[in-house]
Amino acid sequence: MYETALRLLEKIGNYGYVAYMVGGYPRDLYLKRTYTDIDICTDATPMELHQIFSEVVTTNSEYGSVTIVFEKVKFEITTFRKEFKYKDNRRPEKIEYVDTLEEDIKRRDFTINTLCIDKNGKQIDLIGARQDLDNKIIRTVSNPKISLKEDALRILRAIRFATTLNFTIEPKLKTYIKKYGHLLKKISKERKKDELDLIFSSPNKAYGIELLIDLKLTDHLEIPNLKKAKITPSMIVTWSQLDALDKYNFNTIEKESIRKINEVKDKNLLDNHTLYRYGLYTCTMAAELKDVDKRLLNEKYASMPIKSRLDIALSPIEICQILNKEAGSFLKPILTDLENQILDDSLENDKEKLTTYIINKYKKENQ
Repeated sequence: MYETALRLLEKIGNYGYVAYMVGGYPRDLYLKRTYTDIDICTDATPMELHQIFSEVVTTNSEYGSVTIVFEKVKFEITTFRKEFKYKDNRRPEKIEYVDTLEEDIKRRDFTINTLCIDKNGKQIDLIGARQDLDNKIIRTVSNPKISLKEDALRILRAIRFATTLNFTIEPKLKTYIKKYGHLLKKISKERKKDELDLIFSSPNKAYGIELLIDLKLTDHLEIPNLKKAKITPSMIVTWSQLDALDKYNFNTIEKESIRKINEVKDKNLLDNHTLYRYGLYTCTMAAELKDVDKRLLNEKYASMPIKSRLDIALSPIEICQILNKEAGSFLKPILTDLENQILDDSLENDKEKLTTYIINKYKKENQ
């Protein structure tokens, strides 16, 4: 991807413009970390980029951005710009294209994200990005008092970068994070959850959670239970402890997972019935809260006689044939009975034995 990006920069240069890789990719390349997406900044306008590239996926001219496909790789390219008068403590009301990288860098969030790479692979460091990367510090490009009021999401982004990179937050920035934490209430639930997901899924999440608590953000984020949450490897288990289903927008799978984890956390996870009803995934997640050995849980699950109704040695059609009846509502309690008998080890999951059991128990009452 890096070589493809260099060819992209060269192509833009061949049309008389300048372009640079910027943001996360140069930062992580310097830190010898893996990073997938590469963002590009340039003095070419969206209209001029349309003339250069045939495969334009989307254009957000309001913010001077174009997404293109170049050599089968997707890139977001943004025109150098200034931003004016932010609305909702998040988005600029007006942008103005500028001619130089120096002017564009001034609008960015943190110094560590201002390192650039030109078409020759040379690093461009205009405001001390490498120094802050070497010193492992998160610092805003402009005065944090102004920067956080312009875009309050930078409060969470600062904590996210500190967490994922294991960096410290510059003291002045910490002060203003505490002061302006209330501005997070104006940020959309979706954007806040995106940042919290990255914090909660980080191997260094304990540090991130500590920062959220120490910087007094839990009430502003409507997750006061974070102070009592147990640190576990799973992001969804962290969310399950925060009573946040009605405060953030979770997808259907996340909602169901959180609901099931909270249902099963007080049950015996090594019980056949619990494992059968909730499944290995949910029980494994709950095991993080209960300090249950996941190895034992996996062994127990592997040894279960059935894991779903499909595993029962008699199919519903065969049960109907034994009872000489058409399929109907009578099947459900019979299948439930078979499940319970098999899970209790009272009845072997054997076709012949199940047939005998059904004949003895159900044939007469269903005649």
